[in-house]
Amino acid sequence: MDFRLYCILFSCSVFAITSLVYGLKFLKKRNPLVGLEWLALGISGVNVIVFLLTGSKVSGEVMHFLDGFSRGFGLPIVAVIGLMEVTGMRRLSIAQDIMLIVAAIVGAVILVFADFLNGVRPYFYVVMWTWLSAYLVYFIVKLLEIEETFHALSMLVALLSSLAIACIYDFYKIPGDESNAILNFPFLALLTWAYFVVSIYYAYCALERGTLKHGSFVRA
Repeated sequence: MDFRLYCILFSCSVFAITSLVYGLKFLKKRNPLVGLEWLALGISGVNVIVFLLTGSKVSGEVMHFLDGFSRGFGLPIVAVIGLMEVTGMRRLSIAQDIMLIVAAIVGAVILVFADFLNGVRPYFYVVMWTWLSAYLVYFIVKLLEIEETFHALSMLVALLSSLAIACIYDFYKIPGDESNAILNFPFLALLTWAYFVVSIYYAYCALERGTLKHGSFVRA
């Protein structure tokens, strides 16, 4: 293996481990929507590693599907609704959580495997990530309202870096991408997403502490 591949495997390992660890942390906080989406990211990362090391077609298909699921529905819809527990002071019922996840999976199957969507799929991903970014702006404002400046700044970095990655994902090739060890898209994207999942967790905790002082969650 060349040094570039080692770097990508390192970044993917960081991404997979952080996503799995913080996914479990969200589940412990009784937030299944964000927790399961983070676990989906972690499983995707594990399959990237397996695919790079073995060339497994199964791992490649799992990686491809989970990537489409997270970009199209998991992060911009499932995770956003989960994060609304601390910005909207409201939780869905367990039945509603299940229906939302099932609907997201069905939508992802159509999005990823329907050939007639090939032309619009990249634009759909950017639109959905833009919506996610818009919500994160609201999240940052909420953090500033309770004077959690550090976490607000951390979230801003996560927002801007992940939005940049989302915009270049299907539309721009980094010069020297196939040969540069560090300045290549997989390495930068995986570390960006690792930072993203960690930053959101601690910002969520900070906002949770602040909002619990003023009210309680309400089950739908």
